[in-house]
Amino acid sequence: MIEFCRMYSIPHEMCGKVVVATEPDEIPRLHDLLERGRQNGLRDLRLLGPEELKEIEPHAAGLAAIAVPEEGIADYPQVCETLARLVRAQGGEITTSAGITALRRDGSAWRIEHSAGETTADFLVTCAGLYSDRVAALSGRRREVRIVPFRGEYYLLRPERQHLVRNLIYPVPNPQLPFLGVHFTRRIGGGIEAGPNAVLAFSRVGYSKGIVNPRDVLDALLYPGLWRFLGKYGRVCWNELRRSFSRRLFCESLQKLVPEVREEDLQTGGSGVRAQAMAQDGTLLDDFHFVEEPGALHVVNAPSPAATASLAIGEQIAQRVASKKAIAR
Repeated sequence: MIEFCRMYSIPHEMCGKVVVATEPDEIPRLHDLLERGRQNGLRDLRLLGPEELKEIEPHAAGLAAIAVPEEGIADYPQVCETLARLVRAQGGEITTSAGITALRRDGSAWRIEHSAGETTADFLVTCAGLYSDRVAALSGRRREVRIVPFRGEYYLLRPERQHLVRNLIYPVPNPQLPFLGVHFTRRIGGGIEAGPNAVLAFSRVGYSKGIVNPRDVLDALLYPGLWRFLGKYGRVCWNELRRSFSRRLFCESLQKLVPEVREEDLQTGGSGVRAQAMAQDGTLLDDFHFVEEPGALHVVNAPSPAATASLAIGEQIAQRVASKKAIAR
């Protein structure tokens, strides 16, 4: 992604980040992260004490931290626009606002019926995010995992308080859940985001609290995996919901990383909905999940860091497609 941004003059910055342990029981997990990062080839990782942390982020607080120099920010809308331009330049077509209604086999080819018409393909790749399980099921496959939407809500630091965060400040993630926890992120266009939380949403496009989709709610409630998940993590979900409605509780979570942050420093930001794949046993899938069938490849789960890793994922998908087509011949 760095090379791509450089090649096409897309705004980006390798600003680095710190991952901060604020409780004693997080320190062993911090050491595990450090070792994993080194095994995965990250360079110049450093374990920091409280004073060394303040040299990088003067207003952050913690018992220990990891400095990650090879971490950055980029203008991802421009990344997408550039990719679209390259696809069109090579003769590809991009159709938007065209919900898929049917996937049908026509001999060795696929017929994709959608609201903008019909498209044929000799090989089909689906990667439909919040609807990835339903789109994959249109090909006749049983849904082995289900997408359960989690809304992530953000605050922004007021301009006069943005000096509290230089770059990126993250907590040590909970190993039981594939969420990063609320953190601070400097945006490429300016400003500091704080968040997100992870609240069960009542719609797959539930970008605000008031959006409820009866079909999505029923789909989730009839899925045994959701009840097993709630049985394990009901208290966590309740705390996330409380934090969603309380600026004070949200601020208290942020204060663990930057104690000087106050409620009045926060102004309402945007939100996103995470397309989280959930297994029948209530486990949240924390890795990429592919489902293959003759002539088709379905990307059912593409969790964070899917944007950062998108070009590498695309390369892997292309290799799988090429291999499948070679076998078919």
